[in-house]
Amino acid sequence: MLSRPKRWSLACALALALPCALTVSPAIANPFQSPLTHRLAHQAPDLNRQVLDKAVSAMQCAISGGLSPANHLAIIDFSKPSSEQRLWIFDLKDQSLVLRDFVAHGQNSGDNYATDFSNIVGSHQSSIGLFRTQESYFGRHGYSLRMDGLEPGVNDKARERAIVIHAADYVNPEWVERQGRIGRSQGCPAVRPEIAAQVVDTLKGGQFMFSYYPDEEWLQSSAYLNCQPNRVARYLAPLTGKASDS
Repeated sequence: MLSRPKRWSLACALALALPCALTVSPAIANPFQSPLTHRLAHQAPDLNRQVLDKAVSAMQCAISGGLSPANHLAIIDFSKPSSEQRLWIFDLKDQSLVLRDFVAHGQNSGDNYATDFSNIVGSHQSSIGLFRTQESYFGRHGYSLRMDGLEPGVNDKARERAIVIHAADYVNPEWVERQGRIGRSQGCPAVRPEIAAQVVDTLKGGQFMFSYYPDEEWLQSSAYLNCQPNRVARYLAPLTGKASDS
């Protein structure tokens, strides 16, 4: 469940989605026809195809809205438990799988399964939606990676909340054997120390990360999943430097 007010009625969502469907490219409107999606699905057969479709569609919509294409795409499927490997990172140029591994969720998002998500500072919950990775840095968790959430009201407080990718000892499959899950973060998508540097180096500098959960309100209202160009352009204006038309 996403902790925010309902802002879009079904009628409103349909009204906005209809004109968009007439303007977006076929690859965005129907991701099942995307050669990229098909190739990535072949590389990651255990990744839910619908989750992959949504991630690629959201990314393509952001690119059509003015963001530069990325070399890599990370996908987190929060519908899976933390005891399973639910992080995938793809090389978009080679259309290959870079890695699949464990990733933590926020301590207030749930136990083994994350079910509650937030954009609120201090919530210690994970956020869903589309992110743009930014600069790497060395902090209290070592080599880490900052990111910006691209969806207002859903994840755009990520930087203010210090939601970053970092190493954590509690992201350890041995914890699964002892307590049925890995450890939890304060909202960050923390990864195993053994792969942290690889993850940061792969994703730094303007890559995409898509965190999925089947939250119906978000699925129906997301400007990226439903590719609503005017809303997307408005959201991305601070990053692209382009004024939106509305």
